Amino acid sequence: MSDQPTVVMASANPDKVAEIALLMADVADIQPRPADVPDVVEDADTLEGNARLKAVAICEATGLPAIADDTGLEIDHLDGAPGVYTARFAGENATYADNVAKTLAVLKGVPLANRTARFRTVALLAYPDGSEIVAHGVVEGHIALEPAGDSGFGYDPIFVPADGRNQTFAEMAAATKHAISHRGRAFRSLKAQLS
Repeated sequence: MSDQPTVVMASANPDKVAEIALLMADVADIQPRPADVPDVVEDADTLEGNARLKAVAICEATGLPAIADDTGLEIDHLDGAPGVYTARFAGENATYADNVAKTLAVLKGVPLANRTARFRTVALLAYPDGSEIVAHGVVEGHIALEPAGDSGFGYDPIFVPADGRNQTFAEMAAATKHAISHRGRAFRSLKAQLS
């Protein structure tokens, strides 16, 4: 029996759940979202708003603290798009590959120097009493000319972090990625606020 608090994940994305459980393992007993809790409609106009919608809904459904995050890819050449629409950039039911393909297509012919971008993550822990802890993580970088690597998920094959030795996130070992990633930074900040 752990003396760590039990926290329910709001996300049902298995890739994200695994990453967050790893990042939070030493401060919370992370439980998966119950299968009978439906998806939360993410219709807020900010990353923090979407994270709050998810965390509060799962907290209310389970009676336990719930953790959620929302991440946006902001591409400067696209005036910050896809931003809050990152997961559905290529359409409502877009796959990771669809989103990567659309990103590369809209940036076709744009030189590397003009492909600057950042990933921004908001992590939010909601409690049954209505209180919450909010943390932010940002990593600067650029969009590669073509995909590289087969680790990670989402846009990892085309995002090259500024402090990543010119490798995409998908070319990095998980521990290396977590050390510099937006999600890693947001959840380390959340952990620091918890302890």
